[in-house]
Amino acid sequence: MKKQQYQRRQLLQAGGLVLLLGKTQLAWGASILAVRVWPAMEYTRVTIESDTLLKVTHTFVANPPRLAVDIEGIELNAALRELVGKVSNDDPFITGVRIGQFTSTIVRLVLDLRQPAKPQVFNLAPVVAGQSRFQHRLVLDLYPSQEADPLEALIAEHLMGDKTPAPEPAKPAPSSPAKLPEMTDRFAVVTLDPGHGGEDPGAIGPNGTREKDVVLKIALLLQERINKTVLKTRHGLLPLRAFLTRDADFFLPLHVRVQKAQKVQSDLFISLHADAFFTPQARGASVFALSQGAASSAAARWMANKENGADAIGGLNIKVQDQHVQRALLDMSTTAQINDSLKLGNEMLGQIRRVGKLHKPQVEQAGFAVLKAPDIPSLLVETAFISNPEEEALLISATYQNQLADALMRGIENYFLRNPPMARNRAT
Repeated sequence: MKKQQYQRRQLLQAGGLVLLLGKTQLAWGASILAVRVWPAMEYTRVTIESDTLLKVTHTFVANPPRLAVDIEGIELNAALRELVGKVSNDDPFITGVRIGQFTSTIVRLVLDLRQPAKPQVFNLAPVVAGQSRFQHRLVLDLYPSQEADPLEALIAEHLMGDKTPAPEPAKPAPSSPAKLPEMTDRFAVVTLDPGHGGEDPGAIGPNGTREKDVVLKIALLLQERINKTVLKTRHGLLPLRAFLTRDADFFLPLHVRVQKAQKVQSDLFISLHADAFFTPQARGASVFALSQGAASSAAARWMANKENGADAIGGLNIKVQDQHVQRALLDMSTTAQINDSLKLGNEMLGQIRRVGKLHKPQVEQAGFAVLKAPDIPSLLVETAFISNPEEEALLISATYQNQLADALMRGIENYFLRNPPMARNRAT
C-alpha cells in the first residue's frame, strides 16, 4: 500500500494525468458546472464556473512554463474533466492541461504553456444581466510576458503597404484645392471596437444569433475597406489604417478598449453593437455620442447603462486595475471631442439610412464609458435590433453586412474629407 501511494505521488509530481473517480470522488464542497477556454493572441482565458466560491492558490513555473492551480474541496466531475479536451491545438498559450488529486482535499490543475506568461488568477461573483447568467467563476488569464506595441505594428504595415494593387484615391471634398501636395508619412488610424466578446455574448437574437459574433464580422469587413482607402484632402493624400480592439472572440474591459485606441493614436473610435429591447417590435440603427451631462433621452440613458455593464458579465479583474488611472480616464471628456463625434455621427446616419432603417433620425447622447477618450472623436453604432427577428436575419446576411460596412466607410470618408486631421509627428 505504501509503495502504491509513493508511486501515485511521484506520478503527480512528474506531471502525469491522474483522475481519481468513482468511489474516490470528493463528496463535499463546490460543484463544477462548466469550463470554458477563450484562446486569442491577445491572451487566453480559462473559466471554471461553480455553484460556490472556489478557494485556490497558484504557482507559475518559468522553465518549462506552466501554471499550477490548487483548488480546495471540489469534485472531479464530468464538467471539470472536459477542460482537458477543450484546449485547441493552435491555442497561442496553452499546449495541454493536466488535472489530478494532489491530496485528499485538493485538486491540482496544471496548464502547460507555449511561452512565458504573466498569469492572473481571480474569482468573479455571480452576475445576472440580460440574457447572461453566471454563478461563481474562477478565471485564469494568461498574458504574454512582453506586450507588443500596436502602434509599431500599424506603422510597419503602413510602410510596407498592402500586397494588393494600390487603390485609386477617394474623390476630394468640394473645398479641396485643384493642386495637392504629395503623399507624406502621415496616415489616419480608425479604431474599430467590436462590442462584447468571450464570456460576454452581448444580446442574443430570437434564433440564437450572438451580438459579439455579428459585430466582429462587420468590423472585419470594415477593416478591409479602411485599409484599402487613400483620401485626397486639402492637406494632401491621406492613407487610412484600421485597428481592431479585438480580432477574435475574447473579452476586453471597457477602459482597456479606450486605452488601446489611445496607444495607437487613433483619429477616430467606432464601437460596433447590435441593439436589443424587451419587445421584438423595436427596429432600426442608432448612433450614439458621449454626453457631458444628462442623456438625450431615456432610451439613450438605458442603453448606456446596459452597455456599461459589460465588464461585470465579461469578467473584469478589479485587483490589477489602477483605480486612479481608470477613474481619471473614464471621467474625462471634452467639448471639442463631443462636437467632432457629433459631426462623425451625422455623417454615419446619413449613410446608414441609405441601406436600412434608423431607430432615431438624430445622434443620441449618453454617458457611454467606452466613448470617453478625451482626445478621440468617438461613436457607438447600434447596427440594428438583434431582438427583432427581421433585423436579426439582416444582421447575419452577407448582403446587409457588406452594405452596412460600405455605409460606415462612406461616413468615415466624408468626415475626414470635411475634417482632415492635421499633420502630426508619429514615431517611425
